[in-house]
Amino acid sequence: MLANDYQKIASSYAIYPRHSPYLGLSYTALGLAGEAGEFANKVKKLLRDGDGQPPSPEVLLALADELGDVAWYLSQAAREISFDLAVIMRMNLDKLSLRQRSGKIKGSGDRR
Repeated sequence: MLANDYQKIASSYAIYPRHSPYLGLSYTALGLAGEAGEFANKVKKLLRDGDGQPPSPEVLLALADELGDVAWYLSQAAREISFDLAVIMRMNLDKLSLRQRSGKIKGSGDRR
């Protein structure tokens, strides 16, 4: 499935407040942060409880499920700023490619 196909289908499940111009953006940004936090928390517990063992198929499925929620909120946030998800993904790959070509893939900061 292509990113824009996903975005179109995912938007059919979007039920959240949009009474003002930034309400939808705020809702999706908070949801994205929350779901990313849930993913990170599961990874944290894996580090705490996993005893250095590979994660079980059930844990991997739970992680994938959280990433699906992250994808939904990412898709909706892109929609809220009037961008196709595929365009955002392409922009990111272009940025990473430029950083790699200029020897700045490592490091920190937005403008490397």
